[in-house]
Amino acid sequence: MATLPLVAGLFARLAEPFTAETVFDCLSGVVYFVKNERAEYVVVNRTLAERCGTPDKRDLLGKTAAEVFPPPLGRSFFEQDQRLLATGEPERNQLELHLYPTGATGWCLTDKFPLRGRGDEVVGLVGVSHDLHPPDETADEYGTVAAAVRHARAHLDERLVTADLATIAGLSAYQFDQRVRRLFRLTTGQLLLKLRMDTAAEQLRDTDRPVVAIGFACGYADQSAFTRQFRRTTGLTPGEYRRIFHTSAK
Repeated sequence: MATLPLVAGLFARLAEPFTAETVFDCLSGVVYFVKNERAEYVVVNRTLAERCGTPDKRDLLGKTAAEVFPPPLGRSFFEQDQRLLATGEPERNQLELHLYPTGATGWCLTDKFPLRGRGDEVVGLVGVSHDLHPPDETADEYGTVAAAVRHARAHLDERLVTADLATIAGLSAYQFDQRVRRLFRLTTGQLLLKLRMDTAAEQLRDTDRPVVAIGFACGYADQSAFTRQFRRTTGLTPGEYRRIFHTSAK
């Protein structure tokens, strides 16, 4: 790649390794971290430390997610890191529901990439998560997709496809997906997944409905498929999520 000599030339002149830590400390809606081959934090930004309830981010260094986050959340994050370190396969644009020690939740898009040594071995990983925020419902663009979003929320137990939602919005499938991307920073498929997971999490927290019934209501044909997707998105099984966040009996 033609830019490699430029990069190597600049970085060779630096007094210390460039980690981008100072840059990411300025971004409040972004979590940033670098981990070594043991999945221990080597670099973190202030946002990550704040969300771990740690006033000094140096307290996270040398620890794994399993040591920083309470179980079973920490275990799940640590397992994710181990998979990437073992396979070398990056995680791109992964929609995740983050669960914080305070009990608060928030959606984000996460990317993780392996860091490779001179012999192409995986020596660590780097990751970044961008917070997602609700769209401006007063915007003209939102008005054109609002009916389709309401339809999706009301019919999560059905098979929902972009073309059908686009028809409700009076747009082509391409136009609808592009508008969803601008408003929600998600593809239409990711938006539907978010709606399903939001509904599932709410019912697990606030009702005593059986897990299998919640899965059916959210469009999953069987409990195992629902459990796999819920765990991939939240890091917890539906049962674990309910045990931690259930409120109907409180």
